[in-house]
Amino acid sequence: MTEKISSQWDAGRLFKTLTYFEVIPFLSCLQSIFTGKEKQKNPNGGKMEVILVVGATGGVGKRVVRLLLEKGYRVRALVRDAAKAREMLGEKVELFAADITIPETLTPQLMNHVTTVICCTGTRVQPVEGDTPNREKYYQGIKFYLPEVVDTPEMVEYEGIKNLIQVVGKKLRQGEKMLFDFTNPTEDIKETWGAVDDVVMGGVSASSIRLVNNKAIFAGVVSTENNGGFASVRTRNFNPPWDLSNYEGIELRVAGDGKRYKFITRCSQRWDGIGYCYSFDTLYHCDLTIRIPFADLIPIFRAKTVPNAGNFDASKVYSLQLMLSKFEYDGGLNPKFQAGAFGLEILSIKAYGGKPTPQFVMVSSAGVTRPGRQGINLAEEPPAVRMNDQLGGILTWKLRGEDVVRGSGLSYTIVRPCALTEKPGGQLLYVEQGDNMRGQVSREAVSELCVEAIALPAACNKTFEVREEELKGQTNWANLFQNLQEDK
Repeated sequence: MTEKISSQWDAGRLFKTLTYFEVIPFLSCLQSIFTGKEKQKNPNGGKMEVILVVGATGGVGKRVVRLLLEKGYRVRALVRDAAKAREMLGEKVELFAADITIPETLTPQLMNHVTTVICCTGTRVQPVEGDTPNREKYYQGIKFYLPEVVDTPEMVEYEGIKNLIQVVGKKLRQGEKMLFDFTNPTEDIKETWGAVDDVVMGGVSASSIRLVNNKAIFAGVVSTENNGGFASVRTRNFNPPWDLSNYEGIELRVAGDGKRYKFITRCSQRWDGIGYCYSFDTLYHCDLTIRIPFADLIPIFRAKTVPNAGNFDASKVYSLQLMLSKFEYDGGLNPKFQAGAFGLEILSIKAYGGKPTPQFVMVSSAGVTRPGRQGINLAEEPPAVRMNDQLGGILTWKLRGEDVVRGSGLSYTIVRPCALTEKPGGQLLYVEQGDNMRGQVSREAVSELCVEAIALPAACNKTFEVREEELKGQTNWANLFQNLQEDK
């Protein structure tokens, strides 16, 4: 099949390309003024992965949600009351109404695109009705008031965690990071990719990327008229850039047409700067997995190699691009190039070969091993330890829930905060293992710790207690986790 296109250069297409990718910001401003439409920004830096927050309306959970959004993550909140959650968490959060104590509500859709779970759920504890005229002091840890449990600890802390792990464990895979899943397209994807054809060099080739039948189709007509010869689709720059330094490379799932294509990525935000390229062959209508090691990427500038450019910096990935070109490198021709119609189907783009990072971050409690432990002086212990039996064995069941997580086969981080307060944070954090710690820590600090942990391999498979020190300062997260021992 062949198609003909006009050999006349189209200045209008060039203008659309430059404004879509904001190559000349002034042009983008003019387009907004004349069309009356604000250009859609690439939300979440183009991130496809979703962080699932369980217990998202609680004191720690709502702060975790806020911090994740500030860092550009997509967030899904598992909540019991969607109306209350929407009012509390805002419009940027995906809501999934379910109850971890009712397993049939935890459907597989809960885990679509999810790469990490932060579990902040817990038994609701409140002051005995009438025992305090000022409940805020109770929640701030300023003064002790006689508490009572609202839920059943066994169901929330143990059975609920078992139910959750059963759903989570079936979906999470270690060492991969989904960048674009075209089998489950979102609005984000539509606002991220656009065509960059040889019209930018005076050519007349034309291409597009369309989302059809749960896949992306990069298709069009490539022409050598007007000294042209390439068509491509490219993402807008990710802001902030992706950090893929924990991974070995990029994996493409494609079905092609027998032609040779190029994958290009950039570690600079410059529009026409150095790209890092890898050529790959396709088979006609055959699904292929293409693995592209970062170490094999070739630095190029307009199809010419740049030997002194250095290796690709995977810690700042600004864009991705797929191209069909007449040229290979340094004037050589693409041996499988043919002018005319082409089509490449893309199912997914992932990072692969990643170092393990926590897939499941659990907020538990200091003191979970102390009820019934020999040598414990209850008079010196916090109220939760002293009143464990009166509170339905809350700490005992929390420990059982921890054991479920540790035995799940998932990589995890289990955080055991000391007495939680409503203080603003900003203090240095101190961590220990062995469950002997006493003290206080703000919910703000615990939330920040959970969010930082999800990106750090050093946080994997560790259980620890945490409190705040009296000194103000910024915690060195890498050192904090590095000094802890992995669970046996």
